[in-house]
Amino acid sequence: MLPESLVGALLLSSIAGAAIPVGGIIAAFENFRPGWMEREFRHSVVAFGGGVLLSAVALVLVPEGAARLPSPAALALFGAGGFVFFLFDRRLHEHGGSGAQLLAMVLDFVPEAMALGAMLVSDAATARLLALLIALQNLPEAFNAYRELKSGYGLSARRLIGFFAALALLGPAAALLGEEVLFAMPRLLGGIMLFAGGGILYLTFADIAPQAKLERHWAPPLGAVAGFMVGLAGELYVT
Repeated sequence: MLPESLVGALLLSSIAGAAIPVGGIIAAFENFRPGWMEREFRHSVVAFGGGVLLSAVALVLVPEGAARLPSPAALALFGAGGFVFFLFDRRLHEHGGSGAQLLAMVLDFVPEAMALGAMLVSDAATARLLALLIALQNLPEAFNAYRELKSGYGLSARRLIGFFAALALLGPAAALLGEEVLFAMPRLLGGIMLFAGGGILYLTFADIAPQAKLERHWAPPLGAVAGFMVGLAGELYVT
């Protein structure tokens, strides 16, 4: 018989992951007041998704990751995440690709699902709350990612929804890894969360937050990562 924490990890992460294809299905209704969908609604969802991503960084990934690592290592990994995704994003734009929303969604979902699995062993109530937050994050992020991929690559709705359904399976896999392996390796889990947090912050300011988007827009989001690191350094060394 499977342990209760393992069953809970698989169940909660599956529910949270199911929001990904649901968000894609909602976005697929392109003929429902298309002008309104493209203007007000899509803009609102993009803005909401950006806020959710920032909350994931500030409220989950950074505090949970920093609690598991010495301050210098926490800062270094957060900065490394931002810089690595700056390089990746620049390469993506050089080749005319679009996929920042998808990348941000996966980068957010996977480490949080790992944390969910690890938390279920010691703090089931917090893990259930985290599962709800992940589902609320995945819904607008999947909506935005669907619209971005549809316009950028011209993929069919059937293919995109199938792809999103496959992505949802990353949740149970990551939660299983967190519950079975990373629970006993808190520093590794913390490093993954901080690296992902830096990457999410970069992508949010580079490709999601409209006020930070410039034609050659790599410097402002890198500045945002550096600014967040200054605040993080103060918090880490004061406490």
